[in-house]
Amino acid sequence: MRKQAVALRYRQSQERAPRVVAKGAGAVAEALLRQANTAGVPVHVDPQLTGALMQLEVDAVIPEELYAAVAEVLAYVYRERR
Repeated sequence: MRKQAVALRYRQSQERAPRVVAKGAGAVAEALLRQANTAGVPVHVDPQLTGALMQLEVDAVIPEELYAAVAEVLAYVYRERR
């Protein structure tokens, strides 16, 4: 299976829900992961959630059925940034 990666953005004061800002598989996924590591952005591995998010278009708002799973990722990111 090819590696996949999805980048999310959530600005609580400006957006009603997180949105997909980048996604890719293979070499694109590797590049996204390198950029995240270089920028100090925490990376969370969840193949099932990644697969669901890969179905969305870039700039798409996360659908309500994925809120709980994405909220867990955001909580992880906030903990890692402390």
